Parts: sequence; C-alpha cells; structure tokens
Amino acid sequence: MSADAPSRVDAAFRARLADGDVPDVAKPDAPLSPSTAQLIFEAQCRSRLLDIEARRMQKAGQGFYTIGSSGHEGMAAVAAALRPTDMAFLHYRDGAFQLARAAQAGVADPVRDMLLSFASSAEDPISGGRHKVLGSKALNIPPQTSTIASHLPKAVGAAFSVGLGRKARPEHAVLADDAVVIASFGDASANHSTAQGALNTAAWTRYQGQPLPLIFVCEDNGLGISTPTPDGWIAARFGAMPGLEYLAADGGDFYETYAATQRAAQLARTHKACVFLHLRTVRLFGHAGNDVEAGYRAPADIRADEAADPLLRSAALLAASGVMTPAEALAVYEGVAAEIAGKVASVVAQPRLQSAADVMASIVPPPRACRKANTPSAEARSAVFAGEALDQPQTLAKLINWTLTDLMLAHSEVLVAGEDVGRKGGVYGVTQKLQARFGPGRVIDTLLDEQSILGLAIGAAHNGFVPIPEIQFLAYLHNAEDQLRGEAATLPFFSDGQFSNPMVVRIAGLGYQRGFGGHFHNDNSLAVLRDIPGLIVGVPSDGADAAGMLREAVRLAREEQRVSVIVEPIALYHTRDLLPGDGAWLRRYDPEARMPLGSVGVHGAGRKLAVITYGNGRYLSAQCFAGDADVRIIDLRWLSPLPFEALREALAGVEAVLVVDECRRSGNVSEALMTWLQEEGHARAARLTAEDSFIATGPAYAATLPSVEGIRRAAEALLSR
Repeated sequence: MSADAPSRVDAAFRARLADGDVPDVAKPDAPLSPSTAQLIFEAQCRSRLLDIEARRMQKAGQGFYTIGSSGHEGMAAVAAALRPTDMAFLHYRDGAFQLARAAQAGVADPVRDMLLSFASSAEDPISGGRHKVLGSKALNIPPQTSTIASHLPKAVGAAFSVGLGRKARPEHAVLADDAVVIASFGDASANHSTAQGALNTAAWTRYQGQPLPLIFVCEDNGLGISTPTPDGWIAARFGAMPGLEYLAADGGDFYETYAATQRAAQLARTHKACVFLHLRTVRLFGHAGNDVEAGYRAPADIRADEAADPLLRSAALLAASGVMTPAEALAVYEGVAAEIAGKVASVVAQPRLQSAADVMASIVPPPRACRKANTPSAEARSAVFAGEALDQPQTLAKLINWTLTDLMLAHSEVLVAGEDVGRKGGVYGVTQKLQARFGPGRVIDTLLDEQSILGLAIGAAHNGFVPIPEIQFLAYLHNAEDQLRGEAATLPFFSDGQFSNPMVVRIAGLGYQRGFGGHFHNDNSLAVLRDIPGLIVGVPSDGADAAGMLREAVRLAREEQRVSVIVEPIALYHTRDLLPGDGAWLRRYDPEARMPLGSVGVHGAGRKLAVITYGNGRYLSAQCFAGDADVRIIDLRWLSPLPFEALREALAGVEAVLVVDECRRSGNVSEALMTWLQEEGHARAARLTAEDSFIATGPAYAATLPSVEGIRRAAEALLSR
C-alpha cells in the first residue's frame, strides 16, 4: 500500500470532499440541533488532525508516545449528549470526546493543550509533561494512563458515591446529585479481569436495586492490537447481563450515537441505571504510532476500515441533514488543519521537565483546607459507645474499633467498606457494631472482589469522601494491587496534583497466626506496598499506636490528600499478655492521641543495644528483653516513607543496632535499614529476618519467622563482635 496510513486517509478525505463524493446516507432523524452537529464535527476534525500531527511530531523528535483516536471520533457525540460536569474516565482513544466537551464548556484552546501533551511539555495543563494522557480538571476528566481497564472499578465507585452524596454531601464533593459517570474502554479490554470484575460489581449492585448512574461505553473496533475480537462477542457477553441496560449504536454515525447516548443518560440520570453502551467503530492508523499494522493485518481489511472512515460518514450526514455541504465540511477541516499548524512551532519550543525534582514534584498532592471535625455531644457519644468499657485497657482490635467509631462521628465523609465488615463485623470482629451505629450507607458490605473494594474507595474519594476500605487478608491484596499502584497513588502524579483520591486502606496481615491458613492468611511481605511512590505504609504493634496511626492517616487523607495503607498484625488483634497473665499488651484508649507520620516509638533507654522493629517484631522483642535496662526498642510504626530523622534521634548514644524484621529477608524493610545504618556509620549492626519462604499451616507456622530465642541469639552474636 502506498504512503503511510495517516497521509493516505487524510488525502482521500480531502479529495472526496473536494469532489462532493460522500457516502450515500439517509437523512438523520435523531434529535440533534445544527449547532450541536457542527460542534461534534469540528471536534471530530480536531481529533483526527491532532492524531496526524502527533505522528509527524514523533517522527521529528518533537513528540512522544502517540496512541490516537482515529476511527473513534463518534465519541464526540457521546460527550455532546452528556453534561460537562458528568465525570468521565476515558479510554485512551477518546480525544474527540475531550475536544467536544471542551467546546461544550467553553474551555479556551483545547488544541494547544493537547499539543502540549504530545510534546511532553512542562506546560501541559493536565500532567505537566509527565505522560501523554487525556484529562482536564476543568472538564471533570481525571487522567488515565494506558493500563487496560484499570479505571473501571473506580468508575463504579464514583457512580455509587453519587447516591451516598445525596444522603450526606461531603465537604469536597464534585458530583451533583443527578450526575452521571461515564467510563469508556475498548472491546479487547472488556476481556480483562479488571473490566470483568468492575462490570460484574456494577451489575451485582444494580441487580439489588441500588442506584448506580453509570454509563459503560465499549468502543468496539474488533481488535486488541493484533488479536481480533470474535464477531458478536461483546453483544453476546453483555447484551443480557442482569443489572445492565444494554444499548448499541453505530459509532460511525454520530447522529445515531448521540441519540443512543441521550437514551443512556436518561436511564442513568433519571432511573439511576447502569448502562452498557456498545459502539461499533473502526481503528485507523494501527494501534499506536510505532505500530506496523500491515505486519499482521491483510491489506484488504485495512482498506475496508479506511473506506468506513467516520469523518466521511459525518460529512455525508451533515449534508443529508442540511447543516453543511461537503465543500463547507472541507473548509472546516482545512481551517482546523491551519489552526493546528499555526500552534505547533510555539508548543514544541516550550520547556520540558529536566530534573528528578521536576518529575517527582507531583507524587505528593498539595494540601487542602478542611472544615473542623464534628464535635458530638457527650450524650450522643455515650449513646454510640453504650456498653463499651472506655475506661478499661483493651486489645488492639477493640481500640481500632473505637477509633473508627470516633472518626466516623467526627467526619461524616468517612466510609468503611469491605467484605464482611458490616453485619458480621469483620473476620476478627474489628468492625463489630459499626454498621449498627452508622448504617449500611457508611459501613458497606461489599461483594468478594478486592479490585472492586479498592475501586469503590478510589471512586468515592474522587467525589469527596474519605473511604477506609478493608482488605480481609494481606495475601488477598495481590489480586488488586494495581488499583493502588496504577490508579490511587499515581493520580496526583499524572494530574500535576490537580486530582487526588485520598483514603486509608486497612489490611489484616503478617504472620504468627498459630496453625491457621498457611500463606493465604499469613503473608509476611510488604515489598509490593513499599515499592509504590507516594504511598504511606504503617504497621502498628499495639492498640494505642493503632489508634493514633489511624487518626493520623485519616488526617493525612482529609488535609493532605494522601493514600495510606495500615497493615494490622492479625496475631496481635486479641493479644492481652506480654508474659502469661500480665495483661501487659492491653492499652487505654485516648480519643485525642495521634502518632504523626515520621514518628517512632522508643521503649526503654538502654545504650548497649537498640532493636529497630515493628508489628509482631516489637512484641517478640519486648518479650525477649523484658526488664533489660541495657536495651531500647524502637518501633518504626511508619514503614514508607521510613522515619530516618526520628530514627537518627532515637539511636543517639547506642553502641549496637539489631534490626528485627518479621518480613522476608529479600525485598523488605531490613534491606533499607541496613543500608541506611551503614551510611550513618553504625558499624555494629546486624539484622534478623524471616526466611525467603511462604508460611506453612500447622505446627510449623512460625518455623520461618523470627522468634524470641532467635532474637536473643542474634543480639548475643552482635554484642560479642
């Protein structure tokens, strides 16, 4: 085939319109005004010509990473049928949607904005030059990377939060009471487990009659890069799915697409229904800028898609409806081409990010002003805590429960969600009575799907809530870890700090459960969490610390828009004694106490040996060195970022340092601590860790983990050096 695909399609479009040679179409009967039709067509032209320019910029070394929207220009009609205030989580082929929404909202110069993104300019208004993404704060379009379908769970959460917001509107709410959420994706992405989970969760929610004003838009071009989607698969898979309202339209006919989207919006907005809108499209120019489509597709198939160019269809429809002639449509197209060409030179001259500091500046979102906490009356608080012995020392599990109660009293936007957290009160009873105290709208029993639990939280946080989702066991997080890495923690980074989804994830985890569950319920690896930039990770070791850390994590979410994960040691949930019968691991509840991020707990003042540890390690070390005045135990509390400044102060005057890490030797906290100790000049330092092994069920549950005797031997060996 001659010429590259963008040049070939562009030339054919210009020539056919110049000759008045447009496809034969019937006069549209969709309820679309001439002005809206023109807005849609102009957005389609801008999207197409920006795709062509992006590839030219890439070849010239002026642009980076092109993945275009050509063939999917019908999404401009989807945007036009919705409100600019409806939150949109977009497929990466939806440039036409963003451009049409910009025209709707009167946003100045969206063409320049997108060119800045192509050029990875630091002036790019959405990502600040960090990635080529669609997105706009002004247009309520949070940026998405190309991670397949990972945005669908949070779209479900955002839609679910609309109903929650009608009952108690959060301070930082974004979505109106009658808002609709849209999430678009490709036909190949529909097969991804994340998409399947999100769609199932949406259907499960609606099947029970709960409101979910959500429109899934599946843009079906029949290809997953090079792998064809079986004919009829999308309709067969989702056309009769309980809980979903299935609609279909020809995405190449923007009048039909507009009408179908209007119907979808009515169902979602008025009836709070979840709609699956199936748009048939074509894909032009291959998958991405460096994709050689001719290497895996027959020339006849490529030509067939080019012949179905939706821009030609749009020109024909405009002519049939009397909005503009082919010659006038060509003039619009050429005017847009001139507009784009006139802006490229100034865009590529704009500065790009240079330093690590520049790139990292948006990993941590900016703080925000928050109203003061609610102050319940003494009578109201007493009623909520009726029957609780607040003046008596309690276990870790009980103090977490009381802290969650006080946080929910103080902040009406705080939600608790997870499997079994409501009626059952959690596997270990940590959330008992919360649903009775605050109702099922704030203590939400979810289906069994960790991706959806985190998606609910991320989406609700987009709408101003402060969710506290629970993952039942640490090992279960691995099914859903990308919701933290690819979505929650990266959102500020890819939006230059403009978007955030602050929340506090509670996870029951770590080892030492006696003979129960093996590695599915005893998971002693935190590497997957500590590897995520911007994510805060904490591990409490007793009830007082857990209460203070949870309170700090919620403050960080509300005021600093941070995402935190608190891993709670299961083996210590109901522990009462340090030594048999002494009740020494019970703690009193202080409803005001807070453990600031970066602080450590120092227990003892010994100078001969400092033990740096956390979680179960602190408990074992306290057993090992009970009454030993030569030892101080330093509880890290916060594992990411590690509290090095506080550690430096806590280690002053110590002769030797032993790191006790209950997690595996490879990839966990001890490696970072040992490196830092060496850099700080602590020559007498050693570590004791768990083995690089899974945990067994039965009597051998602790065989691979640090023990009291192992800590004692490691300390003796270190002090004898």
